[in-house]
Amino acid sequence: MAAASDPVELGAPWGPARPEPPPTRFHPVHGANIRVDPSGTRATRVESFAHGVCFSREPLAPGQVFLVEIEEKELGWCGHLRLGLTALDPASLSAVPEFSLPDLVSLGHTWVFAITRHHNRVPREGRPEAEALAPSCPPALLVEPHLCIEQFRIPRDRLVGRSRPGLYSHLLDQLYELNMLPPTARRSRLGVLFCPRPDGTADMHIVINGEDMGPSARGLPAAQPLYAVVDVFASTKSVRLVQVEYGLPSLQTLCRLVIQRSVVHRLAIDGLHLPKGLKDFCKYE
Repeated sequence: MAAASDPVELGAPWGPARPEPPPTRFHPVHGANIRVDPSGTRATRVESFAHGVCFSREPLAPGQVFLVEIEEKELGWCGHLRLGLTALDPASLSAVPEFSLPDLVSLGHTWVFAITRHHNRVPREGRPEAEALAPSCPPALLVEPHLCIEQFRIPRDRLVGRSRPGLYSHLLDQLYELNMLPPTARRSRLGVLFCPRPDGTADMHIVINGEDMGPSARGLPAAQPLYAVVDVFASTKSVRLVQVEYGLPSLQTLCRLVIQRSVVHRLAIDGLHLPKGLKDFCKYE
């Protein structure tokens, strides 16, 4: 994998000169109330509302999205999932803090935010603060196949949440695509990544259902390994990792896109003469 300390040419695409990073997994070090499934891709808080801090198993590569989908919610708690990055090696922690905010952040070299629709976007020096707060244009989500964040282009297909197949799934899917649902709604997809800058620092970006929320933090140490932090906190009970394709899409993905564009909505896929595994892949991923 490309280490976080490797120099990155701005605008360099994923390809032979810059291999795609391996699939993301959760770190074996995590909060006391977290259970990670054997595949390392699903994290569930089994009790209480805290001790739910998780990390990526490996440091992220520049431009690599650590993307989670909210699988289960738990009523009765106030507060939602928290997301960010840390330069602390999880294996070096004597104990995983109870909360990411403020406990983990207070250890230093950690940048974590509670997920909300409007993050505190950090303006660059010399630019008006209003620029950092300017909303993006949701309709672009429907027409632009790639999400462009600084020097990186990321296929948007996997970044957007999708409802479970049902009677109204074709309508609900449009709400995810337009990012009109609450950001921590069930099936929402939330990601974090960092983008190196020429001065040796990096910007941290948080992505909600395919929409970049803007730089949430600046001045991160790009030369140090940066791990993703996911706090499965309060009303968020379980999350699963979603893998993102950065280079050329796989044949499986291309087939899925063709099939999805050829039907009225996902329920119609059941009527196609295709193997069940392929139909399930088209409906659920």
